Amino acid sequence: MFAVFGEKIANPPQELSLPFKGSGNLKTREEVAALIGSGRSDLTMYKFCHGDFMALSHQDEHATCPRSSVVIDDIFCMFNGYLHNTCDLRRTYGLSRQATEAMVVVEAYKVLRDRAPYPVDQVIKELDGKFSFILYDSKDTKLFLARDRDGSAELHWGVAADGCLVCSDDPKLVRKSCGDRYTPFPPGCLFKSEEGLISFDHPLNKVRGIVREDDEGYSSAVIFQVDLFTRRLSIPCRGSDANWASVTVIEGD
Repeated sequence: MFAVFGEKIANPPQELSLPFKGSGNLKTREEVAALIGSGRSDLTMYKFCHGDFMALSHQDEHATCPRSSVVIDDIFCMFNGYLHNTCDLRRTYGLSRQATEAMVVVEAYKVLRDRAPYPVDQVIKELDGKFSFILYDSKDTKLFLARDRDGSAELHWGVAADGCLVCSDDPKLVRKSCGDRYTPFPPGCLFKSEEGLISFDHPLNKVRGIVREDDEGYSSAVIFQVDLFTRRLSIPCRGSDANWASVTVIEGD
């Protein structure tokens, strides 16, 4: 699965845009699209405004980590992996027995967006399995990513030459597109374009990008991890817009 979104929609973490030493081979959004389409006869691509797109191919798919996609109410979701508790989640969200994992994720997102009075991390915690997914709400122009807490399913992201965010379960593709401005998506985390990274297990702690430097002082890599010494305080909100509002961050020792 692949997704490329411009800076205004994706709002990628600043750490992914640092001037890494190996950033000279970055590709543009158009070049990334050509790279993804090369040699993939079964590619399904969803194109959006300003050249943004999502794409799915079953090439090199692992039997233990299948890919699927769904489009419901202008919400596009690509899912990689499986859920152990799909049956329970179908009952929770009133879905049929034919509902796939991608459908379950879309329904969970819709509940969070429209009706849920509880934090998003509580809902994602209910997903038990080996998974990663990319979801885009084209009406609200919001991007939503997540990966299981064990990092069992691949998900990588990076920033291309024109500042767009590149996401995929194929690390080689992200590396070719973004040079050294890429890194694995942190396990046990979700990313919302308007709020940034949030940890499932430590939702009140910030997730920071730790930048590594080589002997010459150049940034060589960035790894995201939970900062147990910096707290973020969620303010209870009401209404559909408020449920996705930004949190107030309080930093301390």
